Amino acid sequence: MDIKDITVKFAEPEQAKYADLIVRLIYESALQRGTGIAKRTPEYIAQKINSGKSVVALHGERLVGFSYIESWGHGDYVATSGLIVDPEYRHLGLAGAIKAKTFELARLRFPFAKIFSITTSLPVMKLNSRMGYKPVTFSELTDDEEFWRGCEGCRNYDILQRNNRKMCLCTGMLFDPKQPLAEKDRPNPYIMKMKNSINKVLHLKRVER
Repeated sequence: MDIKDITVKFAEPEQAKYADLIVRLIYESALQRGTGIAKRTPEYIAQKINSGKSVVALHGERLVGFSYIESWGHGDYVATSGLIVDPEYRHLGLAGAIKAKTFELARLRFPFAKIFSITTSLPVMKLNSRMGYKPVTFSELTDDEEFWRGCEGCRNYDILQRNNRKMCLCTGMLFDPKQPLAEKDRPNPYIMKMKNSINKVLHLKRVER
């Protein structure tokens, strides 16, 4: 199998037929990683596809990857979410190709918006870092209540609540088109994840006292 055999493109309405499969892949991916993830319905995924806010990876007629964008705060912020790759198609560099296409979509649809991502995945952090994202506190992300309500389906939502929405197991990352990072200034994802984990442990200990 070669990534050249796979087409990564902006989704079209006809791909809404894959909505049930996408929901299942997102759920199974979260179970495999042992992390939380906000639950999405097939209707929600279909809406993203039909509104031109998603990216699909296809091997012939088989869907093998997906991601989508969502705007918040009247278009001031855009989140890239739901990145998944079919387990049989991993280790081909496909996640990077989907992430790059989703980033391109966000920049095309919302050229002046800050683009952000919250994730527990080290590979996603690495991809974000390569594109110029930087780690930020949750206070630097959108304050749109609708976005944060989307976290209610996550298994770790109680942690977010206990910390007054300042911290969770996810790491917040932000790309600001007005302040692009030079390659030499981009954070090391491994160090970033380690620092984030330490800060969370220290914070949780203070909360428990």
